[in-house]
Amino acid sequence: MGKRIFLFLLTNILVVVTISIVMMVLGYFFPGIGQVTRGGQLQLGALAVMCLVWGMVGSFISLQLSRWMAKKSMGVQLIDGNTGNADLDWTYETVNRLSREAGLPMPEVGYYESPEVNAFATGPSKSRSLVAVSSGLLRTMNRSEAEGVLAHEVSHIGNGDMVTMTLIQGVVNAFVMFFARIIGWAVGQALSSNRDENEGPGMGAFMAQMGVTIAAEIVFGILASFITAWFSRQREFKADAGAARLAGREKMIAALRKLQSYHETIDPRGAELATMKISGKSWMAMLSTHPPLEVRIAALESGR
Repeated sequence: MGKRIFLFLLTNILVVVTISIVMMVLGYFFPGIGQVTRGGQLQLGALAVMCLVWGMVGSFISLQLSRWMAKKSMGVQLIDGNTGNADLDWTYETVNRLSREAGLPMPEVGYYESPEVNAFATGPSKSRSLVAVSSGLLRTMNRSEAEGVLAHEVSHIGNGDMVTMTLIQGVVNAFVMFFARIIGWAVGQALSSNRDENEGPGMGAFMAQMGVTIAAEIVFGILASFITAWFSRQREFKADAGAARLAGREKMIAALRKLQSYHETIDPRGAELATMKISGKSWMAMLSTHPPLEVRIAALESGR
């Protein structure tokens, strides 16, 4: 499970670090690009705008690629309701019916070979979404329980959770880049032997600045993951409630109870999809993208 959490964090952090390296290298060799200093002083307003723009760009690039990445990383095979396999055709028709009831366009539907008892939804928009289930879920759950899971994933799409989490991640990325670059700039200034306001720092100071910036982004990125994980847990409660309305409260509760008995069977592939899976139990509760199953069941039973 530690590997899964590590990969989830790495996916978010690498986007920020890659953008920062490109920005800093271009800024060093072409000072007019991304210039956020004036007279040797850091312009915080310009830096904030630049970090917000690039933080959002990084998140939306990930969002646009999400459906394609899911298919490639999880080996998702699309189905059309005419496979001749009773379980797969039932899955397609159930997603179709739930989508109509939710007033949504029909998403792509697929399955992937895995012993995990799970499903996920992803995609850049309600009209370009994907719902996928594992072969382990289809073998383990009866159709009533599986319908509860599919309703949960359709609710994620209806609630716009992929876009919501992307916006949150974009803002978080902006703060990570902003504070990391302030720290990196301060170190670069302290180590620079060239104080001419019309010239940039020497190569040694620049490399130190870039190294400190990247290190700070990794540290801040890990800390920021606590924030995005908290938001993800709140979206799970909302998706559970939506599933209860679409499929029935008892079906959703039954699905979660079935998951309790299989919570250790989680596929480590596609860890970046953890926030949109039906189950995401973690030994690091504050970094878990999902609330504990018993808490979700209690919320449904109490009508929340």
